[in-house]
Amino acid sequence: MEPEIRSFLNYLRVEKALSQNTIDAYRRDLSKFVEYAAKKGLRKPAQVKRGDIVDFLGALYARKLDARSVARHLVSIRQFFRFLLTDELIQDDPATSVESPKFRQSLPEFLSVEEVERLLAQPDVSAAVGLRDKAMIELLYSAGLRVSELCGLAVDDLHAEAGSLRCIGKGNKERLVPVGRRALAVIREYLKKARPEILGERTSKYLFVNRNANKLDRIGFWKLLALYGRKAGLRKSLKPHMLRHSFATHLLDRGGDLRSVQLMLGHSDISTTQIYTHVVEERLKKVYKAHHPRA
Repeated sequence: MEPEIRSFLNYLRVEKALSQNTIDAYRRDLSKFVEYAAKKGLRKPAQVKRGDIVDFLGALYARKLDARSVARHLVSIRQFFRFLLTDELIQDDPATSVESPKFRQSLPEFLSVEEVERLLAQPDVSAAVGLRDKAMIELLYSAGLRVSELCGLAVDDLHAEAGSLRCIGKGNKERLVPVGRRALAVIREYLKKARPEILGERTSKYLFVNRNANKLDRIGFWKLLALYGRKAGLRKSLKPHMLRHSFATHLLDRGGDLRSVQLMLGHSDISTTQIYTHVVEERLKKVYKAHHPRA
């Protein structure tokens, strides 16, 4: 099935304009399925039946994967066979009637405002890399960016005078995102002092760079953020997406409307953004139970 998978991944890259991270996730999921199918003697997509896919999902459960991970594998398989059917490479789609695993939608983890302030106090802004790190964290929280969007920003994407930035999100979709005054102030200082020191005689189009004049990648930033989280004494394991969740939750908590938050986050469907309303509702329930005399 390798030729068909290569065609499918190329379709995702060229026609769907999905990010490399998303394409890599599809590749990993489908590689597991191909490996499983090969053990059953299934070498061609047309040989795969509904029962084979169900058995594969069962094997994932046996490997202690949770329902959310199993559901993601099924999505990859469905998209693959749908592509093959559309291109008339198979006559029947074996995945179409396979039911998705049921799982409870978990509420996103987020930081309190006080925890965000503690986190932002950790980078040593007297050092060039410390000032860079503070600028990145401030911007991540101020604009609600994905970490891949943050690391991919070019200097020209920032419109400081307008208080906004140009961002390329999932599906190669462009959006304009407002940036707060505090974040802009730190970024201006970084551009004036820290970035020239980090680059030296070299040049780069990217806004946030490392000592090799390359953009700071998402794994590198993930490790930095986790380190600052430990220094701040945060009990939860800090991940970049947690600041994006915090951005959305704090906006809604202070009266922001769901549609505006959807646009700023770059969600194509408002149902994706609605998870944050549940966070606010849960908080209100806790406040009510803790403080109302008849709760």
